[in-house]
Amino acid sequence: MEWREYAEQMALLARNLLAQDSVQATLDEIAASAVKLVDGCDAAGILAVRKGRAVTLAACGDMVQECDRLQGELGEGPCFDLARRKDGERLYRIPDLTRPEPAWERFATHARELGIGSMTGVLLYTSDEDFGALNLYSRRPGAFGQDIETAGWLLASHAAVALADARTIDQLEHALETRHAIGEAMGMLMERHGLNQDEAFNVLRRISQHHNVKLRDVAQRVREGHTDQK
Repeated sequence: MEWREYAEQMALLARNLLAQDSVQATLDEIAASAVKLVDGCDAAGILAVRKGRAVTLAACGDMVQECDRLQGELGEGPCFDLARRKDGERLYRIPDLTRPEPAWERFATHARELGIGSMTGVLLYTSDEDFGALNLYSRRPGAFGQDIETAGWLLASHAAVALADARTIDQLEHALETRHAIGEAMGMLMERHGLNQDEAFNVLRRISQHHNVKLRDVAQRVREGHTDQK
């Protein structure tokens, strides 16, 4: 794909990503778009490392989840290392997995068995926060050269912007849902026990603190209890 055509595809991708209605939908679209837009890419996925565990956030292609699982079990691998790296490195490339790979010897052996010929990946990060690694897979060796790395950077940059927007939307929706749940629970307590707003809120807060439960969860329990009594 020529760079002019690729730039046009990037513009379409940006609009498409921003049209997604959730963080998960955005992640899934990022992985699917990598396969569609990057020449030689047979599969793509997003891997995060949470508390030392490999977590597949999105996958397009059968080999992605198997590869992520393998890296998690071995505790080594390019995607796994990139997603947890703190030294400023934000990209890796393995041109030929049919050759020995000293950095990840055990992983490379099993990756070949999965039919992976070459790999490349770049970090996704928003507001200086690492979110995970976008990883591209090809069945043939030599699929990802330096030009493909540049394409990967462009894709990751567009994806990071869309991801930041999607996360903001999810946070806002979560905040609105929480406020609505607490308001309903307060209304039920006021009606049931003749409390005013401050007194009803204090009841919820005391239960939350005493039982070490989030205020939203306390409110949900009150709402469910009120429904059960009807």
